[in-house]
Amino acid sequence: MEKKTLTNTLKSGLIAAAMTFTATTAINTDAEAQQVKNVVLVHGAFADGSGYKNLYTELTKKGYNVTVVQNPLSSLEADVEATKRALDKQDGPAILAGHSWGGVVITEAGNHPKVAGLVYIAAFQPDKGESGLQWVQSAPPAPENGITAPDENGIVYFEKSKYHAGFCADIPKEQADFMYASQGTFYAKAFATSITNAAWRSKPAFGIVATEDKAIVPEIQRNMYKRSNTKITEIKGSHVVFMSQPAKVAAVIIDAAKSVSK
Repeated sequence: MEKKTLTNTLKSGLIAAAMTFTATTAINTDAEAQQVKNVVLVHGAFADGSGYKNLYTELTKKGYNVTVVQNPLSSLEADVEATKRALDKQDGPAILAGHSWGGVVITEAGNHPKVAGLVYIAAFQPDKGESGLQWVQSAPPAPENGITAPDENGIVYFEKSKYHAGFCADIPKEQADFMYASQGTFYAKAFATSITNAAWRSKPAFGIVATEDKAIVPEIQRNMYKRSNTKITEIKGSHVVFMSQPAKVAAVIIDAAKSVSK
């Protein structure tokens, strides 16, 4: 009887331990799935961080901590430094997302140790030794494209008469007018600067193709993302798809956060 009692006690203990382990594992797995809750957004040229307001709202109401970087746009190095400063302040791992020129920035800044994954929003995705300028010249521009030649100070702008149709056709004209008025001063030398270490070679990458894009034609976006084995999502929208389709863009970022947390 004593042997049976001891055996039963041991069995009960093992079963209880197994149940505790299973429950603990389930809790830990759930915690890991929610681990990446920080998102850092990097804007592109001919715009500023205010354009991310709708995307910010979509992400924050889902429980994400969002930081919007204000790029100086004076050089690639300056924009990378501004992004790294924002990453330094995160309390844990982050998804780093960039739009347009911001894709070049996150490709370099994404080597930061707090970056768990990269999201390219209708963005450039160069490799080591490549620049955004090389890629924008890799296919004929859309007729609506309005990027000007550098002025006497080496600054390029998006022409006012083409801004709405060529940059943000699917948002109201009043909003487009504000974007044009608030666009940053983008120095052409930044666009011609090459990447030294492409973060997408060592970090998971997700890319959004804006199928109605007239600033970076979809063909260029697809070519960049395919050669890097980036997970691609196509969304019908203009170059500012993050403004016109914020819920869909947020869904890609959330998918990236969940994917890198597993």
